[in-house]
Amino acid sequence: VSDSGKNPIEFDSCKLIPAELNYEIHDKELLGIVWALKRRRAFLLSLSSPFEVLTYHSSRQYFMSSKVLTRRQACWEEFLSEFHFAITYRPGRLATLPDALSHWDNVYPERGEDFISKNPMNFQQLIKQDEEKLWQDSQYRSIPEELGKGKSIQNYSLDSSSQLLLFKDWVVVPNDPTIQLSILQKRHDSPLAGNPGQEKTLKLVKRDFHWSGMTQFIKDYVSSCQQCSRNKNIHHKKFGLLKPLPIPNGSWICCSMNFITNCHCPTHLTQSLS
Repeated sequence: VSDSGKNPIEFDSCKLIPAELNYEIHDKELLGIVWALKRRRAFLLSLSSPFEVLTYHSSRQYFMSSKVLTRRQACWEEFLSEFHFAITYRPGRLATLPDALSHWDNVYPERGEDFISKNPMNFQQLIKQDEEKLWQDSQYRSIPEELGKGKSIQNYSLDSSSQLLLFKDWVVVPNDPTIQLSILQKRHDSPLAGNPGQEKTLKLVKRDFHWSGMTQFIKDYVSSCQQCSRNKNIHHKKFGLLKPLPIPNGSWICCSMNFITNCHCPTHLTQSLS
């Protein structure tokens, strides 16, 4: 199936038996080729010119020249040697039309885009829940007033439909921790966000919003997230087991001391503890 004017003449499909379900991915791909050629053996053997087999598994195009084969693959190679063909690799992203024939549209869960469209983040309604705090922000109050008078401020503008303040293409968030926290809960805590790390959360928020001190605010928020702390992967070497010190045979045989220095104490007092 292609967009080059060629039309399919036959469709086929089959279900894998339990033993075939245990095959490796490359063997499953090769099994599909063998099965298709068996179904059309009489037609393909009568061809005078070589035919082409398309696959999205790149290693399969070198199968006929492989030197080390399993018993199963050796049997398949003996069968495939009857045909005059070439296996050509085509990336899966280019095989949208053939894939559409084998994919049902009613077996997928609800798309994330549909969920987002049904649950939009109405930022305009969010900031208007408490307009008194909104206009207490000197920046958020002064810049729209200047723009309303016809003055031009670099990188700042007012959205014509929502009357929101924009910095370049980002919505300017007022200096209100409640509003900033609501944005982070949508971009970090929601199931669609998936509790990403500091850098990914910062990228998600920077897509649409801007406020002063945003980077540090997001880092503090993510570092204090309990779910992220519990699910965070450990990248350092595992700690060893605790080994107790041997018990000395008598008093004052083994002595130890810890020093704590650079304490914030007045200059006339001792700045070290032991």
